[in-house]
Amino acid sequence: MGQALRNDRTYTYADYLTWPDDVRYELIDGVPHAMSPAPSRTHQEILQQIASQVLNALDGKPCRPYIAPFDVRLPRGNEANGDIDTVVQPDLVVVCDRSKLDERGCRGAPDWIVEVLSPSTAGHDLITKRRLYERAGVREYWLVHPVDHVVTVYRLQDGAFGAPDIHELKETLAVGVLPEIVIDWERALRNVG
Repeated sequence: MGQALRNDRTYTYADYLTWPDDVRYELIDGVPHAMSPAPSRTHQEILQQIASQVLNALDGKPCRPYIAPFDVRLPRGNEANGDIDTVVQPDLVVVCDRSKLDERGCRGAPDWIVEVLSPSTAGHDLITKRRLYERAGVREYWLVHPVDHVVTVYRLQDGAFGAPDIHELKETLAVGVLPEIVIDWERALRNVG
C-alpha cells in the first residue's frame, strides 16, 4: 500500500470521484492512500479461486460477491455520499443487504471482506483496515496469508472484533456469518504458483 498523502487537507468521496482513473487511491478518514501497483500473479490466482467458489455458493441467493476494484463507502452516519471520508477497495466483499448497493459500489459495511495479503499491503490490511472494518461493522474479515498458508479470521461480537481465529489453508473453512460459503483450500491453491 502506498504512503498516505500528507497535507493539512482532508478529502471526501466528492473529491475522490474527481481523481484520475490511472492512479488508484483508497480514502481513509479523509486521507488518501495511493494503492500499490497491480498485485502479484499469485495474489490474483488465489483471489480468483476464492471468488469462484463464493460465486458458486451464492448462486440464486440474495447475497452478492464483488472483487476489486469495487468501491466500498463507509459513512460514519447519515452524511451525503459526497461527504463520506472513507472509501476502500477490498479484494473481495459479500453484501447481503441489497439496499447498500448502487451503481458506484456499496455504501455501508459489507457482511464479509477478504483481503489477500501482499508484502506491500500486509501492515495496512492487518492494522489500519482491520480497525476500519471493525468500526464500520463488517461482520467477518478474513486475511489470507499466501506465503504462510494461513487465514486469520476476525468476527464481530458486540460491536468489536474478538480475538482472531487462525486456520491453515488446508481442507475447508466455512464463513461464520455465511455458512453456505465453504472455501476448499486445496482447490483454491491447486493451480497457484
